[in-house]
Amino acid sequence: MNLPPDDAAKPDLGDVFRRLIAATGPISLLQYMGESNARYYAEHPAIGGAGDFVTAPEISQMFGELIGLCLADLWQRAGKPEPVHYIELGPGKGTLARDALRAMRQQGLHPQMHLVETSQAMREAQIAAVPGVIHHHDLTTVPQDGPILLVANEFLDALPVRQLVKTDNGWREVMVGVNAAGAFVETVGGQPLDAAVSSERRDDPAGSVIETSPACAAIVSEVASRLALQGGAALFIDYGHADGRSGSSVQAVRGHERVGLFDAPGEADISAHVDFAQGEAIAAAQGCRVLGTVTQGSWLYALGIMQRAQALATGAPDQREALMQARDRLIAPDQMGTLFKVMGLAGPDWPDAAGFPRGEPAR
Repeated sequence: MNLPPDDAAKPDLGDVFRRLIAATGPISLLQYMGESNARYYAEHPAIGGAGDFVTAPEISQMFGELIGLCLADLWQRAGKPEPVHYIELGPGKGTLARDALRAMRQQGLHPQMHLVETSQAMREAQIAAVPGVIHHHDLTTVPQDGPILLVANEFLDALPVRQLVKTDNGWREVMVGVNAAGAFVETVGGQPLDAAVSSERRDDPAGSVIETSPACAAIVSEVASRLALQGGAALFIDYGHADGRSGSSVQAVRGHERVGLFDAPGEADISAHVDFAQGEAIAAAQGCRVLGTVTQGSWLYALGIMQRAQALATGAPDQREALMQARDRLIAPDQMGTLFKVMGLAGPDWPDAAGFPRGEPAR
């Protein structure tokens, strides 16, 4: 019997949405983004030159190495507890984990490696990069017998967001509908949601937009609870705002270019800016220590990226220009240095981490 190829078994996601909207009415932007990204990450090689975007670990080994040194320094000053678990959320090709592990081992830290990944294709790439890694679908199966050192780089931005917009009739949820031509369009829901808006924002002018991410809040809360219980530290690295946000930040990227949000559901990466101010408040409520949120550029500079780039260039002088370009891409204000932020969390009895205002320099 001739079986259809795997991709033939899944209907076009746009057609699925159109049938759903025809049957039940507009769907929320939250649902549209969540289902689109679930399909996208399951079927597309998103990261790298052949994918749709490039993340910091793929730009330079310095990124993962400095994360590894930061975590090793923190572990040493915490008294070198054992066992210790390295956890990464959304680990991509395993590049960051590989580079961080190399740096941690040089400092005497040999953690158990746990990667939270649902894509089988990505899992295979990660096993090639970090042999012996243990995979998980979520955090519930990660051991609780020791402190955790958790990293989430460009993970929170892909979690779906809910948008509320202020209309002449009050606050409503942003929905996705279909016009007469069959194209997806943004619309607003009919249910009043003024009660869901804080008193500080309730009287904002018409057209104002509020974004929240229930999934992001849940992840940060779960990690913070783990830190309060087990000890350790967490680094959330993403693009977003340290002082709250207002307005729509949702965008779609395909082939390293921005595309229309509704052009091809399931075929492009949809992301939104992370609200780190909300993340800090959620983490603090769970009893862990909030080390602060700093720009990626200042954080990497404090960790010694200038010195590391120079050392690599001295060992490979023919690569000097490429190394310096990669360094600048990671820290320059007009590239990733300012837009990307790093939020640090720690267990109640753990020391401050290097790179944050109260942290000590990494050794």
